[in-house]
Amino acid sequence: MTTVTPAKDPASRYRIEPTVMQAIRSPRILTREVLAGLVVAVALIPEAIAFSIIAGVDPRVGLFSSFIMAVAIAFVGGRPAMITAATGAIALVVAPVAREYGLDYLIATVLLGGLIQVVLGAVGVAKLMRFIPRSVMVGFVNALAILIFLSQMPQLGLDNHDWTWHGVPWMVYPLVVAGLVILFVAPKIIKAIPAPLIAIVVLTAVVVAFGIDVPTVGDQGDLPDSLPMLFIPDVPFTFETLQIIAPFALAVAVVGLLESLMTAKLVDDITDTHSRKPREAVGQGIANVLSGLFGGMGGCAMIGQTMINVKASGARTRISTFLAGVFLLILVVALGDVIAIIPMAALVAVMIIVSYLTFDWHSIRPATLKIMPKSETAVMIITVIGTVATDNLAIGVVLGVLTAMVMFARRVAHLVTVTRVVDEDAEVPTATYTVRGELFFASSNDLTTQFEYADDPERVVIDMSESHVWDASTVAALDAVVTKYEHQDKHVVIEGIEDESGDIHRRLSGGLGSGH
Repeated sequence: MTTVTPAKDPASRYRIEPTVMQAIRSPRILTREVLAGLVVAVALIPEAIAFSIIAGVDPRVGLFSSFIMAVAIAFVGGRPAMITAATGAIALVVAPVAREYGLDYLIATVLLGGLIQVVLGAVGVAKLMRFIPRSVMVGFVNALAILIFLSQMPQLGLDNHDWTWHGVPWMVYPLVVAGLVILFVAPKIIKAIPAPLIAIVVLTAVVVAFGIDVPTVGDQGDLPDSLPMLFIPDVPFTFETLQIIAPFALAVAVVGLLESLMTAKLVDDITDTHSRKPREAVGQGIANVLSGLFGGMGGCAMIGQTMINVKASGARTRISTFLAGVFLLILVVALGDVIAIIPMAALVAVMIIVSYLTFDWHSIRPATLKIMPKSETAVMIITVIGTVATDNLAIGVVLGVLTAMVMFARRVAHLVTVTRVVDEDAEVPTATYTVRGELFFASSNDLTTQFEYADDPERVVIDMSESHVWDASTVAALDAVVTKYEHQDKHVVIEGIEDESGDIHRRLSGGLGSGH
C-alpha cells in the first residue's frame, strides 16, 4: 500500500524550534539561552575594543555598535541565535575613512552601507548564496577557524602580523591550559551551565584570589560609563561627500552581507534548520543604520561569537542574541569594574576551543582527500589561502567561487561529444553528426573543428536532440559550421533542437557575424 503525504507547507520549513515563546515557557531552555547570552556578551567586550582600535576609533564606538546591532538583529534578523556585532572585517574596511576623514565620515559611511544592504536584501541578492559551492563553504569555515586561532596569538606573546615575539607574563600559559581543560571536561559533568562561563568565572576567581598579574579585559581599553546617544554625522550633504564614502559604503555592504549570509548558512547546517536569508540581509542593513545613528562603527554577523552561542553554549533562539546585547551594555556600563578584572587568558581559551569546534577536521582526513575530486580540494585550499593571506573572508570566498567556476567550466567542456555517421546508400548521400552535451562558451569553442567539411557528402545533418544550447557562443559556432559547409556548396540541416535551445538559436542565428 502506498501512503501519500501532503507536501510540506513552504512557510513551515522556516519555522525554527524552539521558538521564543517555547523557550520562555521552558525553564531549562530559557536558562540555557540567558547563560549563552551572558557568555557571548563577555566574549564580545575585548573583541569590540580590539576592533575599535583596528578602525582607529574610541573603544566606546565598537562597544555601542555591538550592543545596538545585537539587540536590533534579534528583532529584524532572519537567523535566530546568530550574533551580529562590530567585526574585524568591517573595521578593516572603514579604517581608512576614520584615519583620513574622521569619525563623522566613518558614521556616514556606515549609514550609507546599511541603506545599500537594505536595498540589496530587498531585491533578493541573498538568493545568490545558492551559487556558493560546498567546497567554498568548507574553505570558508576552515579559514575562519584559522583566523580565530591566529587572532589569539598577540595574547600569547606573538604578533600575528610580523610574527615577532613580545612576551607575556608566564602565568598566562598555565591559565590558558587550565581554561582548555575546563572547557573540555565541564560539558561532560555540568550540562546546565555553558562551559565557557564556567571557565571565565573559575579563572577570574583564581587570578583574583592569588593576585596573579596577567593581562585583563580592562587593559584592552577604557569601558564606557554612559548610555549611547543619538549621533548625526556632521558632514556636508554634497556629491563630493558621496564620492568619498560611496566606495567604502559599498564595501561595507558587500563584505557584511557575504559574511552574514555565509554564517547564517553555517548555522543552518549545524542546527539542521532553514533561515530566511532575504530577511537577514535586510535586517543587517537596518542594524547597521541603527548602529550609525547611535555613533557605532557598524558590523555584521560574527562567526566566532555565533559558534560560542550555538555550538559551545547550545543556544537556538533570538533570546540569546537579544540578551547578548543587553548584557553587554549592562556589563560595560554598570559592572565595568568587575568585567575589567577578567583575565584575557580565559577568553583566549574560549576562542581556541571555538576555533577547534569550527574547523571541519573531516575535510582534511587522508581518507576524505583520497576520494574527493582534486578540483574540489583545490577550491577549498584556494579559499583558505586567499582568506588567511588577506585576513579578509570576502576576498577568500570570491577567489574560491571564481576557482570553482573555472574548474566547473573545464569539467563540463570535456563532456561534449560529436559522432559522425555517413550513409552512402541513401538517395542523397548524407553525413549525420550527433552532438551530445551542454553547449556554452567553454565547450562550444572547439565545435567547429569536429566536422569533416571537405570529405562530407553534399547533404549534412546536425542532430542536436541530445544537446542543449546555452549561450550566444554556441549559436555563433553553429553559424560558423553552416558557413564553412556553404563555402563547400553543401547543404546543412540542423534538427532535433529542443524548444528552449531552439528559441535561443532562432533569435541569435545569423546576427552574430559570419563566423569566419
